[in-house]
Amino acid sequence: MQKGHSVSTVSTSASPLGAIGGATETSRAARPRSRRAARIKLVVGGVIVATYVVLALLAPWLTSHDPTDQDILNALQAPSATHPLGTDEAGRDELARLLYAARIDLPIAFLVTVLPCLLGTALGVVCGYLGGWFDALVMRVSDLLQAFPTYILMIVLVFSLGHGVRSLLIAFTVVGWVVYARLVRAEVLRIREAGYITAARTAGFGTPRIIARHVLPNTLRQTLIYLTSDLVFAVTALAAFSFLGFGIQQPTPEWGAMTAAAQPYMTTNMSLTVLPGLVITVLALGFALLGDGLQDRKGNR
Repeated sequence: MQKGHSVSTVSTSASPLGAIGGATETSRAARPRSRRAARIKLVVGGVIVATYVVLALLAPWLTSHDPTDQDILNALQAPSATHPLGTDEAGRDELARLLYAARIDLPIAFLVTVLPCLLGTALGVVCGYLGGWFDALVMRVSDLLQAFPTYILMIVLVFSLGHGVRSLLIAFTVVGWVVYARLVRAEVLRIREAGYITAARTAGFGTPRIIARHVLPNTLRQTLIYLTSDLVFAVTALAAFSFLGFGIQQPTPEWGAMTAAAQPYMTTNMSLTVLPGLVITVLALGFALLGDGLQDRKGNR
């Protein structure tokens, strides 16, 4: 009797079905926590980005100082009631420059991300759905672009085209469309033989209608996730180009250019360097949390 009881216990605990059931229960228990973590990331990231947008829109009402007005006699002043964050090397109000820089960096970061996304998505859909010589040509061009280091290629393009926003838009678009095209093309190759696509063809729908109503909507989720993550690269790269002198030039308020201009005063006025860098870091963190939250939410479906 005792022996049978022990055998029964061993066989139950060693049962594959019992192990699978335990793993399933563990997975079900972990799923709500994962969803909750994804929601927290989305909320925190969304609040950070929304705060930046609101501050940029309200900049004229949040400060009475012109971000480009110079007052050499009051250069490198400590924080005061008149200048809450002090003044820079030219006597310009630091708070005003940080706020107005958001009105420049945010739209440019958005444009240099969305333009490559639109171009790459269009090419990826056409290549994936139609294939043929056009697909082969686009993929070979993308292979050629990916053979070059990203930053070096962008610096060469910006240096060749000259300083300014137009050069940045062209450089980011030329380099950035490749990933979107490959990402969308892979998704289209996966779904183009799906049952609902075959049914749409059988019903006599034309290719443009099938792409617009059935193919594109099923590829946008992954594209949106990458777009949000790509904004992190756009924000940091834009600041890096301005820091190196290839992007937005002084006296226009821009976070990267402000950091570069403040380098000689790091030992005496460290905040002039720390504050723009902190602003860039927090914004990049907000976009990164949004991207991670969207990715986690997709994985939990």
